[in-house]
Amino acid sequence: MNIPEIFARGGIAMWPLLILSILALGTIFERIWFWSRILTREREVSGRVLEAARRDWSAAGEIAHRSALLPMGRFLSAPLRLQSPDPEVFRLALETSANEELLAMSRGEKILEAVIAMAPLLGLLGTVLGLINSLGSIQLSDLGSADATAGTSIGISEALISTASGLIVAITALAFYRVFQGLVFGQAKMFRQAGSELELLYRQSWAKGGGVSPLAEPLAPVTLAVAPPEPNSATPDAAPSAEVPSP
Repeated sequence: MNIPEIFARGGIAMWPLLILSILALGTIFERIWFWSRILTREREVSGRVLEAARRDWSAAGEIAHRSALLPMGRFLSAPLRLQSPDPEVFRLALETSANEELLAMSRGEKILEAVIAMAPLLGLLGTVLGLINSLGSIQLSDLGSADATAGTSIGISEALISTASGLIVAITALAFYRVFQGLVFGQAKMFRQAGSELELLYRQSWAKGGGVSPLAEPLAPVTLAVAPPEPNSATPDAAPSAEVPSP
């Protein structure tokens, strides 16, 4: 019995199960492609940024900015883009960026959760409908006959196809769902480690600078040109006092 025959005997519940399986497979393939691109490069990016931050914060920001296509690069570049943040603002930027990136990594999990919950129920519904059709076709006069017993057995076996199909779809979705959740948890741990180390380096630089942010752009010294005082214009000589001749 090939797949088209199994699908035809499964009943009407096989159609929604087919739609759920397509959704689950599409989500699984998209998540596999997503994780295959970032897993091998996240630690490299975090190591390079942290190493650069020990020497030059502007270089660390440049490395993180060039790695903006990766979640780790976007996570570390969020606080480094700020202008002279205090340590609390720096930490808040790290936390906000981490929440956004982890939320993006969890994309597709709701679809898999829906498939896991609905597929067994649809399979059970197909089985119930199949049993109703199988048992409803039995006449009272046929009870106990071999033909009725054989027909009922075939009907029940065909009705159970939808239950088995629903369980297969749900189990497959559940397996990949747990794998993807484990990857997200591992990424959250990596974010926490890299973020804590970057924040520690920033606080140390902040303390050494006497409360001056290491991310502050140095201002060019401004030289005020003081114009020399202009020479006083020739003051008119005092008019000689005229002696009034005494009478």
